[in-house]
This record gives sequence, structure tokens and C-alpha cells, in this order.
Amino acid sequence: MAKVTKTIVDKQLREAVFEAILTNEIQNFVKVNDRQYGVLLTDLNGVQRYVRIGAIVAEEREDMTAEELMQSEIAAYEAKQADKAEKAKAKAEKIAADKAKREAKEVSES
Repeated sequence: MAKVTKTIVDKQLREAVFEAILTNEIQNFVKVNDRQYGVLLTDLNGVQRYVRIGAIVAEEREDMTAEELMQSEIAAYEAKQADKAEKAKAKAEKIAADKAKREAKEVSES
């Protein structure tokens, strides 16, 4: 069996932990310190992994409310994701155009 990449494995582990938290599934979360809990999970490659969950408390701000701060962080994340998708689409289109150009050149040289 081919080894699953670190990116895919880590994403799956994060999703499993967040799903467990959001659905109130009881997992064996253990208090690590005042800021973190941890759990042992088996990844897609069959390797036991240690996943930490941390709680980050945002500082109070005078220029915006907590709700506004949260919304601004969500908007920034969504904008970055949209930008990444746009760049990936442009890259795929360039690859396809370059391939078509190479194939056309090969045909004309034959």
C-alpha cells in the first residue's frame, strides 16, 4: 500500500478531532497543561499519532469587538483560500496551454 502524504494524514487527523469535539463524541482527551488537551489517534498509515488541541484567547481590542475580530479573521482566511484556488486554477490552465502548445509543435514538426 502506498504511504499517504503528511499533508493528507495531518488534515484527516485534525478533521477527526474537530468532528469529535463538535459532535460531543467522547474521546480519550487528556489534559496536557492549562492551555492544551491531547489525544492519541491512528493515522491513515496505521501509525499512532499524538494530536494536541489548544485554546487561544484573543486579546481585547479597543478598535473592534470580539465578534468583529472573529469575523475579520474568518474573512481573511476565506480570502486566502479563494486566492489559493484562483492561483491553482491559473496554474492548471497554464499547464494545459503549454501541453497543447508542445503537442501542436510536435505535430507541425512531423
